[in-house]
Amino acid sequence: MSVDWPRFAEIISAHQKFILTSHIRPDCDALGSILGLSGVLKALGKETVVVTGDPTPPNLAFIDPEQEIKTLGEDITAAELEDAEVLIICDTSAFAQLGPMSDVVRNTKAKKLLVDHHMGEDELGAEIFKNTSAAATGRLIVEIAEQLGVPLTPEIATPLYAALATDTGWFRFNSVSPTTMQIGAKLIEAGARPQDIYTELYEQDSLARLKLRGTIIARTETLLDGRLAHTHVFRDDLEKTGAEPTDTEDVINLTLGVKGVEAAVIFVELPDGRFKLSFRSRCDLDCSQVAGNFAGGGHKAAAGASIDGPFEVAEKTVLDFVCQAMG
Repeated sequence: MSVDWPRFAEIISAHQKFILTSHIRPDCDALGSILGLSGVLKALGKETVVVTGDPTPPNLAFIDPEQEIKTLGEDITAAELEDAEVLIICDTSAFAQLGPMSDVVRNTKAKKLLVDHHMGEDELGAEIFKNTSAAATGRLIVEIAEQLGVPLTPEIATPLYAALATDTGWFRFNSVSPTTMQIGAKLIEAGARPQDIYTELYEQDSLARLKLRGTIIARTETLLDGRLAHTHVFRDDLEKTGAEPTDTEDVINLTLGVKGVEAAVIFVELPDGRFKLSFRSRCDLDCSQVAGNFAGGGHKAAAGASIDGPFEVAEKTVLDFVCQAMG
């Protein structure tokens, strides 16, 4: 899918002050993309403010050693963002996923750009630079650097490699293409260290995180003769184990390791009583379409949404829908 990067470069060249943002409950592709893009813009002498609606999860803090990412309402106010000339949204096309930043996006007088690889988009009033065949938004930031003539440095390459590696399941998902591997090689050549990044991501678990994962895995059940796995986590599970909300990330992928499982769903209780939904598929089930039925979105193999409680009603509604979709 072709992206008009010359047009993007034209906009960058004509402006000086930029806001970079992404979705709430940020993952490595969200954080890595905005940090990598900030590095690219700074190399051109531009001024950037990197801000999100949610704080950086503790287990991903390594990606931002200079603590560049600010949290709206904690480290910076909306008023402090008013003099921006361009606001760039990365790795999401949905207002609902912007959280507290959604009002900033709605009310800003800045020109808005959208850089993303997810299917579908809300009316954000932004000029769109999207490639849904890209394995990660991080790949698009590498293409931006090339278009702008900015050499990749270790500081730029490291968060972008984390973005690319995590959104491809460490280069094992169907989204991986020869281009994906070529981008990864460029980032390694520029100074990204895969072993160090992997260690930070997957070999720094707390005991609380391990106990929470044990609880979630123990609850796993299957439907459709073992083809669909589902599990859940409640707020009081976090209190009992001492875990953080971010410790629920990626647990769903473990259920796909069960022989015969083709798709999986996890329900994560949120502070307001709603449930975050994560869908995974390694069959014909299109997770983005399933999530879309619950006002969410994502990719064919992985997507997310949310639903109101109570749990018993939410669970039945979602599982009935997924079972019907899987046939």
